[in-house]
Amino acid sequence: MDSITQVALGSSLAGAVAGRTLGRSALLVGAVLGTLPDLDVVIDYGSAIANFTYHRGFSHSLLVLAPLALLLAWAGWRWKPELSFPRWLTLTALVLITHPLLDAFTTYGTQLFWPFGSPVAVNSIFIIDPMYTLPLIVGCLAFLIRPPAKTALTAGLALSSLYLGWTVVAQQIITDRVQPVLADTGMATADVLVQPMPFNTLLWRVTAITESRRSEIVTGFLDGGTRPVPEFFERRPDLANMVAGFPEAQRLEWFTRGFLAYSEVGDQITATDIRLGLPGAHPFTFVLARYSGDQLEAVISSQLPRPAVAPETLSVLWSRITGETPVLCLASLSPPVQGQTC
Repeated sequence: MDSITQVALGSSLAGAVAGRTLGRSALLVGAVLGTLPDLDVVIDYGSAIANFTYHRGFSHSLLVLAPLALLLAWAGWRWKPELSFPRWLTLTALVLITHPLLDAFTTYGTQLFWPFGSPVAVNSIFIIDPMYTLPLIVGCLAFLIRPPAKTALTAGLALSSLYLGWTVVAQQIITDRVQPVLADTGMATADVLVQPMPFNTLLWRVTAITESRRSEIVTGFLDGGTRPVPEFFERRPDLANMVAGFPEAQRLEWFTRGFLAYSEVGDQITATDIRLGLPGAHPFTFVLARYSGDQLEAVISSQLPRPAVAPETLSVLWSRITGETPVLCLASLSPPVQGQTC
């Protein structure tokens, strides 16, 4: 999740556990601990793909954070012994461990068990969702105004947790809705990713991939009885096979679970993470290889500039969420021309 959300979550937990003893400084302690796992972004791993795929790695591993919580609890107890060591341990463990657990509900991928296993991604909440964050912020503001405000903090944590539970339920409802559509288009056995569109859980994006093509569906809870409409994109398995032996391509495939789009851009072969962003506005495109004469050579990966998002995109998205625009073409991020389909 975004930094503001992690700070609000950490502060809420710290205030609920230790606010009566530590006062307003509990919020600061929670904010610092809630930010700590994301400091791995300052590490340069040597290439764009390495930086992309090692983020949310060791610093988000439960196997690392559990002993770190113990160490920080001891340090906190030495600093403020009026809060008992068990309470310090409860505080540090809750804040540090809920950070990666919350991240795991997003689409990016969180290596909860680093150095073992694959990234965990539930895909049920967008990386920025005001409906999750606002109850936490309100609780923290209540604490700042009149500590310890335990009721407000607890209510904020309860509401945000219930909302997180709703995201999983909503995801399953959407999954059940699109399965017949995928079956009708010959993609019943495709790998499927179901995730919310930006900033909400009313409108959802479904991505299904086979070796040769990709289907995208946008459907929401305010669509009434409108049947979801698939939009198709060609894939380039030939390009995927050409770079399949390159270590950085293999790591990117592992990290994204194959949800990639390969392209030729001049003399370069690129790979785009199609899980994140939207078609035409995917933020993560990497250069994997370059032709030297007739020979294709691996390069130290670099990231292409993020595409600009048109100012009217948010209004278009809002009209699609509310059902005012019944169909949204992802290729153009606009409604289809009257009488035509995407």
